[in-house]
Amino acid sequence: MGGTTSCCVPASPKRRRNAHARLESFTEPELSREDSGCNLQHISDRENVDELNMESNPADHPRAGTMFLSKSQTDVREKRKSIFINNLTHLMEPRQSNTRCKHSSCSTIFLDDSTVSQPNLKYTIKCVALAIFYHIKNRDSHGGTVQDIFDEKLHPLTNSVVPADYNDQDPEQKQIYRFVRTLFCSAQLTAECAIVTLVYLERLLTYAEMTIGPGNWKRIVLGAILLASKVWDDQAVWNVDYCQILKDITVEDMNELERDFLELLQFNINVPSSVYAKYYFDLRSMAEANNLSFPLEPLSRDKAQKLEAISRLCDDRYKDVRRASRKRWSSVDNLCGVPWVPAILS
Repeated sequence: MGGTTSCCVPASPKRRRNAHARLESFTEPELSREDSGCNLQHISDRENVDELNMESNPADHPRAGTMFLSKSQTDVREKRKSIFINNLTHLMEPRQSNTRCKHSSCSTIFLDDSTVSQPNLKYTIKCVALAIFYHIKNRDSHGGTVQDIFDEKLHPLTNSVVPADYNDQDPEQKQIYRFVRTLFCSAQLTAECAIVTLVYLERLLTYAEMTIGPGNWKRIVLGAILLASKVWDDQAVWNVDYCQILKDITVEDMNELERDFLELLQFNINVPSSVYAKYYFDLRSMAEANNLSFPLEPLSRDKAQKLEAISRLCDDRYKDVRRASRKRWSSVDNLCGVPWVPAILS
């Protein structure tokens, strides 16, 4: 500070002007892409193509809307209309309900134990089963390509006789939930694996241009769970373990199902964190619209201490970053500093 000579002192304005003048005196001739020998696609062109394919591949883009959320909107609108009509008819009647809504106050804070990094297993499986239910119920009437590997009549999961109308009766949400819950509880899979399963399922429907229906939903869900468990979990479940859960299926059938599922996905098993977060929050939005709320529990002292410890850890981690980004000088006229006060949970 105050020194006249330094190795870090920039060049004088006069020298910079002279150098700039020398650069302006030389103008490089413009060459076309063909003359320069560079026929690579420009990054802006690739971004435009990506925008065009966003709607066709919603399981690959974090900004594209999920398929299950759009399919569930029609039923949600009908439910809201019926609720509105019922409220109008019973508007003059006194409300007789013993249930009370839980609201946070100064002394009690209600939180659910589901976060994007640690979702609630039970309710995440319920949401995924509801999303599969809407896929089957609101499927495209025109259909799509038929894959024999997912047909339950050609590749049955049990030795029982497949009924003739197996492809006509839509399964109920409870039936889908029981099937998915059995696989997750027996294989001890995590809730994050359920979200990745839904990503692979919608990616399969998009890539293979097929629809999920009553005759193929079990094998499609089984293949998605099989692949998601191997990609997400460190200690993956082997194919022979699924044969112990589903007694009548063979290892060769599981291997063929996994191989064909990967080929239909074009071996695209990468799930970015942004796509994962999009599916998680869309599942919560769908659950809230269908009155499938996550359980609320009062914030206990132990949880409060854990939250305080996590916040203190994050504060110590990013303290140097905040210190580096903080201004070292400011005008007194424009000084409007806001004091930072840590939250104390007791």
